[in-house]
Amino acid sequence: MSAENKVLAYIHDTAVVAPGARIAKGVEIGPYSVIGENVEIGEGTKIGPHVVITGWTQIGKDCKIFQGASIGEEPQDLKFKGEKSYTFIGDRTTIREGATVHRATGEGEETRIGNDCLLMALTHVAHNCVIGNNVIMSNLASLAGHAVVEDRAVIGGMAGVHQFVKIGRNAMVGGMSKLTQDVVPYTIVDGHPAKAVGLNSVGISRAGIPIESRRRIKQAYKILYRSGLSLAQAIAVIEQEVDSCEEIEHFLRFLRVAERGICRERHAD
Repeated sequence: MSAENKVLAYIHDTAVVAPGARIAKGVEIGPYSVIGENVEIGEGTKIGPHVVITGWTQIGKDCKIFQGASIGEEPQDLKFKGEKSYTFIGDRTTIREGATVHRATGEGEETRIGNDCLLMALTHVAHNCVIGNNVIMSNLASLAGHAVVEDRAVIGGMAGVHQFVKIGRNAMVGGMSKLTQDVVPYTIVDGHPAKAVGLNSVGISRAGIPIESRRRIKQAYKILYRSGLSLAQAIAVIEQEVDSCEEIEHFLRFLRVAERGICRERHAD
């Protein structure tokens, strides 16, 4: 770390910051935290006590990282052989107490978290995960390797997400849910295993999606879940019967690449 940036940052006397770490102005690093040689921390980010940031890790501006968090550590993956891989965290993201974010498996691969996210206490983001912007993970929610979470999704406390599962934008996952298949954008899923229980109407509204687009999303949802059609048939009918808009085009793109299948709707016994 340059002498100039050391003056412009606040680093507690008990913190350990490697000489090669790049610490921007306005950064605060609390007691007993450890910052590794290949770490870059953006302006205004605040790091609490007993935080470990290691590996090839880049953290954006104005983030808040609370005590006991571990970021950029080697993945919990037997395939990992010490290769150079990365962790990227965007701007204004908050990572609470005891959360863990692991770097990727595979040479040059990355784990990535976007802007304005909130990872609550004891959450876990495994190797090669990709999280979009404005995502919320509640306490103890965990993502297995290669999971993808799109923008503005909310994952409830203690939810477990299987590797390679994708959670669509503006979706909500109920607490303690078990996810083994993809969560369709704009839906709410819940249960063990998780099933769709309806549209995330509140989340869609808060996202500022126009009323007409909301109507089209509702129409597409009914075709997908209430028509009795297969996934391929439902996609074809939505293409023909639902007027196009950005939200519907994203809905269809997601369905076309749902390799693990989708969470189907829950039905009363």
